[in-house]
Amino acid sequence: MNLFKAKIPLFLIATILFGLKTYIVYRFVFSIDLENSMQELILFINPFVSAFLIFALSVWFKKQSRQMKFIRYTALIGTLVIFANMVFYRSFTDFITIPQLFQASNAADLGSSVLTLIKPLDVLLFADVLALWYLSKKKETRMAVSYPRSGKVFALAMSFVLLAGNFFLAEMERPQLFERGFDREYLVKNIGLFNFHAYDIAMHSKTKTQRVFADGNELPEIQDYIEENIRSNETSDLFGVAEDKNVIFIWAESIQSFVIDNDVYGQEITPFLNSLTTDEDTYYFENFYHQTEQGKTSDSEFLIENSLYPLSRGAAFFTHAQNEYHGLSEMMKEKDYYSAVFHANNKSFWNREQMYDSLKVDHFYGQDAYEITDENSVGWGLKDKPFFEQSIKYLQSLEEPYYSKFITLTNHFPFELDEEDKSIDPYDSNSNTLNNFFPTVRYMDEAIELFFDQLKDAGLYEDSVIVIMGDHDGISANHNKAMSMYLDKEEITPFDYVQLQRVPFFIHIPGHGEGEIKSEVSGQIDVKPTLLHMLGIETDNDIYFGNDLFHNDRKGYIALRNGDFISDDYVSTSGVCYDRKTGEAIEVVENEAETETESQPDESTDACASIGEKVEKEMGYSDDLVYGDLFRFIDFDQDN
Repeated sequence: MNLFKAKIPLFLIATILFGLKTYIVYRFVFSIDLENSMQELILFINPFVSAFLIFALSVWFKKQSRQMKFIRYTALIGTLVIFANMVFYRSFTDFITIPQLFQASNAADLGSSVLTLIKPLDVLLFADVLALWYLSKKKETRMAVSYPRSGKVFALAMSFVLLAGNFFLAEMERPQLFERGFDREYLVKNIGLFNFHAYDIAMHSKTKTQRVFADGNELPEIQDYIEENIRSNETSDLFGVAEDKNVIFIWAESIQSFVIDNDVYGQEITPFLNSLTTDEDTYYFENFYHQTEQGKTSDSEFLIENSLYPLSRGAAFFTHAQNEYHGLSEMMKEKDYYSAVFHANNKSFWNREQMYDSLKVDHFYGQDAYEITDENSVGWGLKDKPFFEQSIKYLQSLEEPYYSKFITLTNHFPFELDEEDKSIDPYDSNSNTLNNFFPTVRYMDEAIELFFDQLKDAGLYEDSVIVIMGDHDGISANHNKAMSMYLDKEEITPFDYVQLQRVPFFIHIPGHGEGEIKSEVSGQIDVKPTLLHMLGIETDNDIYFGNDLFHNDRKGYIALRNGDFISDDYVSTSGVCYDRKTGEAIEVVENEAETETESQPDESTDACASIGEKVEKEMGYSDDLVYGDLFRFIDFDQDN
């Protein structure tokens, strides 16, 4: 205790301990990529800057007891914020945002999923809190300070000087950092976790006011962009191929394309889906990407229904469920389609009940529609096989033609499965998540095959179009080491990780006979115009950011919500543009200084920059439509 015989203010000790703890979490829990020494320096200093800014406020309390109490509870609250982000990051490789706090009602359904994300060593996160609690209680007189007003002002001024210095270095390292606020890793890396949360609060306040000031004058610019860059004047070869047919859309939970035509120790992972890739009635899109963000499955629904980008923060299903939309269900209803969603979960999860009402979904068959027991459920709920089996009677009762969505549950983190349901062995790596992923994927594959048989037995197969889509990734970047082992790679590079965002997408048309494997870059934002055109429904007056997958004059790129993109020729991620065919870096975009390799022509870097500008513009326009609730200013009935 010799260290504390000197009069060292507790707020300085708290700054050092809390800043050091936060930095350790940055380096050993969060998978933050550091490309140079400047980024390492910024990452090291920003937790101390944030801690000093907060703890130095204690000097403004005149009473010693209040100083000590402020430091104690500030350290505790700050640690809880770090802990919550740690747990969240282990699942989603992302940071919590304010809109996600409004999704807290989902937490009651997470159950064992959350418990698997908490580690025994997490208790060490609170070690400094206990130390500060002890010092503030037992050494109050020695730890407290009493500065004159000039000293207090100096401490406050020093806080802002340090903060300004941090922001200056961050802006030097990453120009326009705050304009690209959808990239949360860059924000945390450059300004720190707590400043990120302060920025997030400011952005949340800004977006909440956007609807109030919107008046519809924003629409002409958005519509002009779509006419010039998105909409095609062509009619695809498959326009009207499924006119008046039923649409059965299967949301295959958490499946990624790397399992297709792949195996574990010689055991085929997805034998049924593999057979569909070469089926003459099936179109399989092998370069189809999910584009979800923090809303995960609900984001995929939002994308399919609206052909709009999901929000960069939170989930539109929670934050903007009361908006006006002109979604897929509504447009199909205008053509006498009945819409129904089948999902053996409660209606409040992801706020589906309210959102489905806004999307004009006719009926939601939720948890109450199913007989769920301990024997037929696991993990998140009803197993996929009994789910499909119990759904058939409802499907048979629907008025035709109908648009039905089936959202599966079994292949969901933490990928639990009863032994009697396992058809293949788990993988053997350092990641239980990846290990258990393969048996649950195989179970889902078997469930979908049985569903096809059930549709045939019920007489529903021939007059239907069956769509199967992976809703989002199941294996996050936290498992890259195990994934590199499985894929026999030295490491999972940023380029590789983008490729892992591909999810299976099948369109099966019984009796069609012209199916094929499609290799063009595509994504979830393309599904709405594709299905509408297949059903013979015009989209001339609609607002959307995707293309019909069977058009030839498509825009040629897919944007991920974090600003990355994949084009026919390039992949842009983490500030680097890669050749999509070779995976070699073409351009490093840091500090807005473009560095070209000698072997690459200038037009390749120009193309990357040009696509990047369009991506930002599209996501900006999409956000304007959602945050401003701009569809309320359009009378689609009058336009039609």
